[in-house]
Amino acid sequence: MKEFKVTYFFDEEHYIRRFIHMESQQKAEELVQSERDSYISFTDSRGIYHELDTLGVRVIQISEYHRIDKTKKGAIQ
Repeated sequence: MKEFKVTYFFDEEHYIRRFIHMESQQKAEELVQSERDSYISFTDSRGIYHELDTLGVRVIQISEYHRIDKTKKGAIQ
C-alpha cells in the first residue's frame, strides 16, 4: 500500500489535510471522486475527528507521501 496526502482547500488560507492508504494514485483519485459533493469523516494523525462537506471545497490535491523516519534522526548513512 502507498500513502497519499489529500489536501482540501477552501480558499488561499484554509485547508484540511488527510492521509489515505491505497494501492495506487488512480485508486486514491477514484476514492476522492466518489466522495464529491458529500459529507466525509476521518480522524487525523493527532486523533482529531473531522467531518467535511466536500461541496464547499474549491480545490483538492492528491500526492504520494513519503514519511521520514524520525527515529533515525542524526544517524550516519
